[in-house]
Amino acid sequence: MTASGPSSTPTAPADGPAAAAGRPGPWLVGRPLPVAPGRNLYCFPHSGGSAGEYVRWGRDLPGTQVYGIGLPGRAGRAAEPALPRLDDLVNALLDATSFAAPYVLFGHSLGALVAYEVTRELAARGRPLPERLVVSAFAAPHLPRDAPRLHERPDAELAAALIDRYGGIPRQVARDPELMALFLPAFRADLTLLENYVHRPGAPVPVPIEVFGGDTDVVTADQLRLWSRHSSVSTRLRLFRGGHFYFRDDSEPLLSALDALL
Repeated sequence: MTASGPSSTPTAPADGPAAAAGRPGPWLVGRPLPVAPGRNLYCFPHSGGSAGEYVRWGRDLPGTQVYGIGLPGRAGRAAEPALPRLDDLVNALLDATSFAAPYVLFGHSLGALVAYEVTRELAARGRPLPERLVVSAFAAPHLPRDAPRLHERPDAELAAALIDRYGGIPRQVARDPELMALFLPAFRADLTLLENYVHRPGAPVPVPIEVFGGDTDVVTADQLRLWSRHSSVSTRLRLFRGGHFYFRDDSEPLLSALDALL
């Protein structure tokens, strides 16, 4: 998790030439390639995460344009009000942004849920779909969630719960109250999205779903396998060595897998 990512510049609405060309807008964080990419990867961050962490993958995915999705109320958009409901977030994103084909969506943890709901809405709108949806370290969305609700807790309680629950918080952040105070609004916004989410039954997406996870994560292989209910094409599970953030100690296996998919 990082505090900020590369900056982006505003663009036209989704039906304008800038969006149609896939150039960055306020939702897209990245470093545009000097030549037209052969493929595009859009990454949805985890709770409390930064789009910039995923943008850096572009250095190891030659020929791939990598964008992180920057949400309002986080990092470079911290001054904007966060959207408390996932439906509103998805609609705002798709009203303002288009994805340049050919493309793949990747989401880690909460980002997997957001990427899935974006794919559902793309299908509902008749928009071009991703070639694949890659969901990482998040149980199938129809499963009940029994974790305690945190987003309405006072800062001190929220900080303690986050340190206890999330192994992805760097030690230097967890030990520094001032740094934790900077990160808490983004965590609170993300937890609000997650804890307000209610899965709506519907048709599986007509997109292959690749399911990734860590072999020692609290999100189990059985929970990941149930993503098979949500694709009408195919699903495939791959486990990597490690926990919830299995790619942080060694990103090469994940990046190799993404490179092959792209």
